[in-house]
Amino acid sequence: MTARTASRVVVLGCGYAGRIIALRAKADGLAVRATVRSASRLAELRAEGLDVVASETLDASIASEVDASTHVVVTFPPDGVTEHRVAPALSQAATVTLLSTTGLYAELAGHLDDSTPIAEPKDERTRLRVEAETLFREVGATVLRCPGIYGPDRGLHVRVVTGKHRIPGDGSRSLSRIHVSDLAALALSAGAVRGETFVVGDETPAPHLEVVEWICATYGVPLPPFAPLEEVHPSLRGDRRVDGGRARRVLGIELRYPSYRDGMSPEATGLRAPAADARD
Repeated sequence: MTARTASRVVVLGCGYAGRIIALRAKADGLAVRATVRSASRLAELRAEGLDVVASETLDASIASEVDASTHVVVTFPPDGVTEHRVAPALSQAATVTLLSTTGLYAELAGHLDDSTPIAEPKDERTRLRVEAETLFREVGATVLRCPGIYGPDRGLHVRVVTGKHRIPGDGSRSLSRIHVSDLAALALSAGAVRGETFVVGDETPAPHLEVVEWICATYGVPLPPFAPLEEVHPSLRGDRRVDGGRARRVLGIELRYPSYRDGMSPEATGLRAPAADARD
């Protein structure tokens, strides 16, 4: 469904992805307003020229920020309370985009695209995500289900180069990811549609070990140790190859970083390997 044209963007939860979305919208000439929870975060974002307000809680009063010219991008994680207050207050928006997660597919392995059904939630965190998607869809939201979000200063490359990573299992499980700049482009372009659900990701999902070995060779750092799956973060235990092709086609987006080789290169990150003694 085509959305009404928006000239203004409101970012609810201006964290890692929200900040890049807000900055890109501003660079595109759109009026932007964003919310954060902490005063320190408020100061950081205002220093970058963003119009930001700080509030420890979001509720129905957010409706005063929303009208038929507004594209609302929701990035805050659900907590079982806030989304119930906020979602109904967005009914007058031109469109709403919700950032969700491919973690909803739980233990599903292999190829994953927009036609893949999600699993029955097995934990509270997943249940809240599914519930939040339902709440925001009721006001016409488009949902973007994201794999791991990375950028110049955050992601697998940073953990490997700084010696803070362990390879899950034997490293054969596949990883998908999305560069935060490409996610920002997709999230803003999602303002052109209503009620869609997309999985998003770059064009080169790959086995974990393949990516780590490339990072090690590129940055000249040693291979990290291996670790049993049960000892690594749950986000590293998945084995999914996300196909975000439909989102790119419908939203008309060509990724700036279609591969980890593009987004994790030294040219893209500015990252340099520490001296050997600093890694010890």
